[in-house]
This record gives sequence, C-alpha cells and structure tokens, in this order.
Amino acid sequence: MSEKNNPVKTVEAPENSDVSRRELFKKTAIAGTIAAAGAASTTIAASNAEPGGFSDALDEFFQKHYQEMSKKEMKKTLARLERKAKVKHGKQIQISNTPPIEGVLFGYALNISKCKGYRKCVDACVEENNQNRDTKIQYIRVLELENESMNFEEADHYYNHETVPHTGKKYFPIQCQQCENPPCVTACPVEATWKEADGITVIDYNWCIGCRYCAAACPYWARKFNWSEPSIPEEEINPETHYLSNRPRMRGVMEKCTFCLQRTRKGKLPACLEACPTGARVFGNILDPKSEIRYVLENKKVFRLKEELKTEPKFWYYSD
Repeated sequence: MSEKNNPVKTVEAPENSDVSRRELFKKTAIAGTIAAAGAASTTIAASNAEPGGFSDALDEFFQKHYQEMSKKEMKKTLARLERKAKVKHGKQIQISNTPPIEGVLFGYALNISKCKGYRKCVDACVEENNQNRDTKIQYIRVLELENESMNFEEADHYYNHETVPHTGKKYFPIQCQQCENPPCVTACPVEATWKEADGITVIDYNWCIGCRYCAAACPYWARKFNWSEPSIPEEEINPETHYLSNRPRMRGVMEKCTFCLQRTRKGKLPACLEACPTGARVFGNILDPKSEIRYVLENKKVFRLKEELKTEPKFWYYSD
C-alpha cells in the first residue's frame, strides 16, 4: 500500500531501544494510539529479528499486567527483557519468575543492640539489587541517633566517622517493612504494586507510571524513585535477577526492598543479612514454628515501627 493510500503514517522505531509503555504512548499519540501502533507493527514486520527493535517496543507497549500473563506470555516477556538488557548493559542477564513458596510467609527481625552502624548491609544491598550508583539509591538507611533518643527527624544517615560505633551514638536501620496492610498498594492508581502470597510487596517496573503516590503513602520512607537513567558499571551488574525484584530498572519508575526475593525464594538469605558482621539480623518463615524468626518473636520483647497506623509490618525490632 502506498503512503498516499494509507491514512496512518508509519511510526518510526525510537533510537533508544529501552522504550516504556508511557514513552511509546507519546510516540504514537496521533490519529489514535492503538490504530497507529497496529499499523506500525504491520509495516515493520521485517525488523522482528533485530534485538531491541521496534517489534520489542510494541510488545512492551501491549504487555499485559504481570498478574494477567499466561506462562507463554511471561516466557516471551522475560526473553524480550533479557535481549534488551544485553543490548543496553553489554552483559547477559538472567531474569527469573520464581513464584512464592507455598506455606511461606517471610518475616525479618533486627537486634538493635547488636547493630554498630557499619553499613555493610547497605553496601551488600546495593550490589545485590543493581541499585543506581550515581544517585546512590539505597533501600536500607542506617540512622545514627543520640543514645537516649528515638527522634528520627533528628537522625543522621549520612554520618561519615572514621570509626563506628561513634561515642554516644546508637544505630537504627530502616528499610521496607513489608506491611501486611501496605498503604502504598492502596495508593497506586494503576495496580503496579501489590502484596505477594509470601508477604513481599513488589513492583512491576514496566507497569509503573512514576506518579510517586506510593512514596507519599509509605510511612517508612521505603520507596525510591529513579529521577535519572540508572547507572551501574558493567562489571558490577548482578546478572542473577527476578522480574519483580533486582532486574535493571529504568528512569521514571519506583523501586524498593523485596527481601531479596531473587534469593529468598530459592532458599537463600537476604544479602543484607549475610553481610552483617555482628549477627544483628534474623530472617525466615514466620509460619514455621521451628524457624529462628519464630523463636525471636516468641521469646524476645519485640516492637514494630508506627504500629498505631495498623500497617502490620512483618519487620520487627528487638534488643538483648
């Protein structure tokens, strides 16, 4: 069909292969988005074989919600994302889709009397979860407080002492509390975030529109927004990822701690726990009466942050 007889012009493939649904929507918002995109997919069928080409961009644009995809659709989506990651980062990245383990509800406990402010947990989390190095997105914040204080507004999480623990100070790590009643989920207008069966609140980065309502709703400062294109040196990229966790993100989306579900759903421990030099962290299945986390909950005096909000965090604090 000639251009003269075709009322819908071909939409050219964007130069940047990392095209989100929002970006592609802007590209095709002429004479009806769906009609334009449909015409484009027919016209450029010959480019299907090119990794990261316009065909992949169209697939991303029409991608279903994660919870609605069939196994076949998910397999195709993971393959597309792996191709794009290879083109963008120059490194082969595996993106898994490991589901929650039946009969498992994850919980975390932290012994604040053992935390000495070393921040090894922060470094391990950054490396494991492919966090942006330029803007220093960090899921874990270790607050430095005066010994007798619990005023978080006056706490410092940018402390830079030559040695820690510092005289007269105590340390209080905060991260996503994996609420049983997460207000961030309620606030999301597009259902890009939800609570999984194992208690972990996740985000579908491809579905997120970057409105940041979830960040405003979270009382624990756990949500992080990518204001710029995330930057990670190729040699530092962790290639073992999960669709709902540590796969490389893009500009304009939210991210957060997921209890390292790429690890914990395979029977491993969170990276922050393994890195802690003082043994302050405890993690496990709170439905298992023989688990260490259950022992802590049943035998220690525990508390949760902002319990009055009825968010029911699955993150507890205690001391010896």
